[in-house]
Formats: sequence, C-alpha cells, structure tokens
Amino acid sequence: MQKISLFVDVQNIYYTTRHSYSRSFDYNKFWAQATDNREVVQASAFAISRDDDKQRQFQNILRAIGFEVKLKPFIQRKDGSAKGDWDVGITIDVMDYAPQSDVIVLASGDGDFDLLVQHVIAKYNVSVEVYGVPLLTANSLINAATQFIPIDDKLLLSNR
Repeated sequence: MQKISLFVDVQNIYYTTRHSYSRSFDYNKFWAQATDNREVVQASAFAISRDDDKQRQFQNILRAIGFEVKLKPFIQRKDGSAKGDWDVGITIDVMDYAPQSDVIVLASGDGDFDLLVQHVIAKYNVSVEVYGVPLLTANSLINAATQFIPIDDKLLLSNR
C-alpha cells in the first residue's frame, strides 16, 4: 500500500475554485479520491485564521475528515494590504514528510512550489500529485508534478 502525505494550501484552493467556478472545493471528495487504497502518513491543511464562527466550523470539518489544521493569523497592514502566506510552512512540512512517503499530494496552484516539487522528486524519489484549478495553476507547477489532477466539477460542492 502506498504511503501518502497530503498538503493543502487552503487559501489558494478557496480563491481559485471561487474565481473559476463560483463554488467551493469539496474536501470530502478530495480526501476520498486522494487516499483511496493508500495509507495516510500526514495530512495538513494550511489556513489563515480570521477568528470567526464560520471559519471555525470549516476548520472543524477539516479536522473531522482527517486533516491537521495549521493556522496563521491574518495580518492587515497599515497600507491596507494583507498578509497570510503559508509557502514556507508548507515547504517545511513537505520536506519533513517526503522521506516517509511514496506520494506527496499538494493541493495548490501556486507556481512558487515548482522548485519544491522538483526537489522532493529528485531527492526522495517520491511521486508528487498536484491538484489545482487548470486555468489558475502555474504551468511550471503542472510541469514539475509527476501527475496533475485538475480540480473540476467532480471535486466541487454542488450549488444549492
């Protein structure tokens, strides 16, 4: 049985699915698809904490599915811009769990991860599956991945 570690860039997935489909990502369907007949070593969801009830409910859903939810505070700068970036945290976790895994699953369209993907494939001889919204996933990340799995209708919540 393949050993996998999953890493989700929650903000990236939220905004790309909202922008492209006006719908939300279905984490249950994602989990079922990504973990099918595989042993989960680690599953982390990286999110920004705005400390509201709806967000806490969402985080509890992620935990119930099986994710460790890692939170970073939302920072509003004086100039009006915002900061909430987990790239370094995701990179550290991927590097920590790659030696214990056969497959790394990364849900993000962020091209900043292309070097990470190339590195763990070369250094740890793992496969890397990238889940992303096709039109909003960097080509460099798609090309670096062992397999690109498009987030499409099958991985979205239905509009009610």
